[in-house]
Amino acid sequence: MIELQNVAYGYGGSPLLRDITLSLSPGSFHFLTGPSGAGKTTFLKLCYGELVPVAGSVTLFGQSAAALGRDEVAQVRRRIGVVHQDCQFVDHLPLAENIALPLTVSGRQTDAGELRELLAWVGLSALASARPPQLSGGERQRAALARAVIMSPDVLLADEPTGNLDWDMSVRLLTLLTELNRMGKTILIATHDLNLIRTAKSQLSARVLRIKGGQIQAAGADL
Repeated sequence: MIELQNVAYGYGGSPLLRDITLSLSPGSFHFLTGPSGAGKTTFLKLCYGELVPVAGSVTLFGQSAAALGRDEVAQVRRRIGVVHQDCQFVDHLPLAENIALPLTVSGRQTDAGELRELLAWVGLSALASARPPQLSGGERQRAALARAVIMSPDVLLADEPTGNLDWDMSVRLLTLLTELNRMGKTILIATHDLNLIRTAKSQLSARVLRIKGGQIQAAGADL
């Protein structure tokens, strides 16, 4: 689905990631960890075509990311849901309309029944008419997850989705992500929360990767 072959990327001439080869196969669950500034967010951007590597190749659903035109990138991104670290919403729109925005932008009609089901799944039915500034941190993260999956993507990428949440809310969000994986979705979560990773590994088969020295390696038993 998403494949990186000998990928390198850097900023201002300084290498950040180098010689990365990795495949995200259908239905797999991955955690990506590493210290702040190691390149986790950059790696995710490479995985959904926001960035193009300076060396090596990224293949998205059988297509070279470097060869994709603007319209083709848009088509590919409909198959990849992203939960950003700092989730942004349109503050003057109700929550339900914010979640449905990907459908609106792509010209697809919103199914009211499916939207209600999605709001119920993330536990936000009672807040469908609320404006984003009224939401707590946990509610915003669950809303961001709902928005990321409303197009029924094949892959979900989440950048520190529990970074500002308490433990109970982190576990709740992890449960939702686990349910998506059991539905066949490929999941990649970038996180520094090792307790979250340990909890997930007790519930499902997850591959843990660590960025160290600009390269990705399998994390060992020290987790």
